[in-house]
Amino acid sequence: MPESVRDRFDGHIAGFGTGSRLRVVVGHWHTSPFGTFTDVMMQAADGTRTLLAPDRAIADYVSATYRFDEVRIESVSCAIAPVIRTRGDAHDGALTATLDLAAAGLTLTVGIGGRTGWGRLLRLVPGPLAAAPAWLQLIDPLAGRLVRGVHTAGTAGAGRREFYGVRDLHHVLSVDGDDDGTDLGGLRPLEPAVTFGFSSAPAAPSLARVTTTIVR
Repeated sequence: MPESVRDRFDGHIAGFGTGSRLRVVVGHWHTSPFGTFTDVMMQAADGTRTLLAPDRAIADYVSATYRFDEVRIESVSCAIAPVIRTRGDAHDGALTATLDLAAAGLTLTVGIGGRTGWGRLLRLVPGPLAAAPAWLQLIDPLAGRLVRGVHTAGTAGAGRREFYGVRDLHHVLSVDGDDDGTDLGGLRPLEPAVTFGFSSAPAAPSLARVTTTIVR
């Protein structure tokens, strides 16, 4: 029997809903088997699931792992930049960073706020443990009860196993942009949960620092 292969993706996942009823999950990966890249998963009000991926190899890998009704290959650029503030400007609810994304039909500017309560707790878990599949399998039942729709371990497509190691979590405070010329209509909770795979991003709009391991 062939040995299993572990693919590791390290970066950020932003998840949020919009006033236009588009639900969006952005994966901004700093290191991966494909190098640095960004992909976007979108689910429309009618349930249609669309993947935006920057090349065919990434599109094939992601669409074999998750479920989509449409796959679009197009350039996706993304950057997360801190907001520089003076000490006197800092306050609860202030922007700490922005995520700017541009693809052929989608543009986004996402306002990132402070660390959530869960984020403060997650940072107490040592990094190697937080990303370890055995640990994520152990805590999955608890994660599913604490945050509706969220899991840390499960079965993905093509017989793969997937493990989400969330290491930090920040509030998403705002979103501006358009999808194929339609204004997104501002920020809303990510409800209902997206159905790309076994897990959803939290309903509360957020930016997660995450290490994902896919075993195939």
